[in-house]
Amino acid sequence: MKIKEIHAKSIITKSDYEINPYVGCGHGCVYCSCYTQPGNDLLLRPIHKSIHYAHLMKHFTGHHDLGERSVNVKINAPELIPNQSYRGKRIVLSSATDPYQPVEKEYELTRKILEKLVPLQPDLRVLTKSSLITRDFDLLKQFENCEVGVSVSTLDERIRKEMEPDASSAKERLRALKKAKEDGLKTFVFLSPILPGITDYREIITEFDGVAGSFFFENLDVQGVWGSVRKWLTANHPELVEEYERIYFTNNNYWADMEKEIKTMGKDVNIHFNNGVN
Repeated sequence: MKIKEIHAKSIITKSDYEINPYVGCGHGCVYCSCYTQPGNDLLLRPIHKSIHYAHLMKHFTGHHDLGERSVNVKINAPELIPNQSYRGKRIVLSSATDPYQPVEKEYELTRKILEKLVPLQPDLRVLTKSSLITRDFDLLKQFENCEVGVSVSTLDERIRKEMEPDASSAKERLRALKKAKEDGLKTFVFLSPILPGITDYREIITEFDGVAGSFFFENLDVQGVWGSVRKWLTANHPELVEEYERIYFTNNNYWADMEKEIKTMGKDVNIHFNNGVN
């Protein structure tokens, strides 16, 4: 993995925001391509949807080799947090990268950003695949409005290692969320992406029930990443390739039916569901 230190530009200030301390990600998820490119050095930018896949950054950048992982580290990121009040305004860490990816252990940019945000008291939401977030619970507890979430696609550790090789295990994410709840933080689980034939959303909901205050869900978006997803399926789950091609490249009701199923289960177990995180 290539790591490059960069200086970010001035922050854009609008109504709702996302903070991305890094460009790219070291978790290596086969369904999510974090592109590193010149010019994409804004730390804070306005958002229309709080959480979305990092591969959507391609709309702003251009295509890069999906097999090469690289991370740009915005070493001046904490200095760019404005001094004006963000009380009541939604800030998300992060939507286009993971704020607690492996390089955060060394650079601690997310922690330094949180230290700058505490006096501003925004409405903060943090989403990660890493148990490293527990390191910063001392800071997160200082926010009046803070919600901590983990994204989960499978509880099967063998499959998790195939598709998210450098992310924390589902058990580690569960322990992190339990600790968050014990510390008085609001919690949520983001079932994302839901992978046909692989993601057992009932099993995930059952496992995290009582720990997550709410559940959000999102289907797999193959735009821009189908090559890497198909390669992974062919090597590890060849029986699913034809089904994925049917689901994603023909007209069908697969996701509409899936949404109905999830909402029905949500009523049965009295858990709050939303289609996406907003």
